[in-house]
Amino acid sequence: MKKNGILLLLRIQLITGCNHQPGQLEENQLILAAQGSFMVGRKVLTRPGTFEPGNNFEPDGQTLHGDHAYVFYQQPAQARTYPLVFAHGYGQFSKTWKTTPDGREGFQNIFLRRGFTTYVVDQPRRGRAGRSTEAITITPAFDEQLWFNRFRVGIWPEYFEGVQFDRSPETLNQYYRQITPNTCPFDIKLYADAYAALFDQIRPAIYIGHSQGGNVGWRTLVKTKNIKAIVSYEPGGGLPFPEGAVTSDALTLNGRPEADQLPVEEFMEFTKIPIIIYFGDNLPETGERPELFEWTVRLRLAKQWADIVNQYGGDATVVHLPEIGIHGNTHFPFSDLNNIEIADLLTAWLKDKKLDK
Repeated sequence: MKKNGILLLLRIQLITGCNHQPGQLEENQLILAAQGSFMVGRKVLTRPGTFEPGNNFEPDGQTLHGDHAYVFYQQPAQARTYPLVFAHGYGQFSKTWKTTPDGREGFQNIFLRRGFTTYVVDQPRRGRAGRSTEAITITPAFDEQLWFNRFRVGIWPEYFEGVQFDRSPETLNQYYRQITPNTCPFDIKLYADAYAALFDQIRPAIYIGHSQGGNVGWRTLVKTKNIKAIVSYEPGGGLPFPEGAVTSDALTLNGRPEADQLPVEEFMEFTKIPIIIYFGDNLPETGERPELFEWTVRLRLAKQWADIVNQYGGDATVVHLPEIGIHGNTHFPFSDLNNIEIADLLTAWLKDKKLDK
């Protein structure tokens, strides 16, 4: 970023170390050319009537700006061509991609160190993008042991043997505290509109999604021409099959179809860019535990989908990490204890697809 003709360099040291212990600094400094934040995607409502100065708490005639996404970006010096846009999953916000629950660097910093400009997003009606234009009642949710199981850390209160998750109480405390509610009704079209607006603003970039963010990614691709590739960690539904090609009646736990059906001409957009999908470990073969088996169903469906994409001339890959000798990963491989190894896989794929220029 140029400011008065001078390249602005920000030399920063990032605090790392288990559970955020002060004074532990990463030896290798990062040099940033720019960093900042902004909102993208928007809706503006105006209340009927006339605003009367001095009567400030009456809504008549006043406006409401809402339903935008919050974006934080960092650009390293000598950045690579294509930025990475990180999309979080259900009940999460941009924290997903930042410091891990046990205090190590997450994908935001790992890939920043590898020369990529990073954009981490809070989708509309979540986290720092909580200002919405519709009402919802938010009630306390006593559900953390459910997510412990469903995110495949273990079967409460036991951890899976060999799981890539630090077992200290503070790590679990941090893990639970990065769960955050929607501030308005769930609207995946709204989320995709915001991400598409971001890609149209920053131009060609790579979409990296997790869980619900995988579903949002499929919806975003057909709204913008600026997605160069899609990377998806355990996408949660919405796989876009061509009409008539769905070979499974897979449903989510709450009964929604796992697959969408698109007109063939719209489906063909998924054959024009490289796509890779990753799934972690501890996926059961049978459905005795539905909250775990749901991810097995999604893995199987993703493999079917990738086969169809490739039959139509595309470039889709599904990687089940245990099948390539990487074990113990949860629903969050990018923040697990072996997240450097997981990042290395992605780095190699980006290089292979010539997306790391």
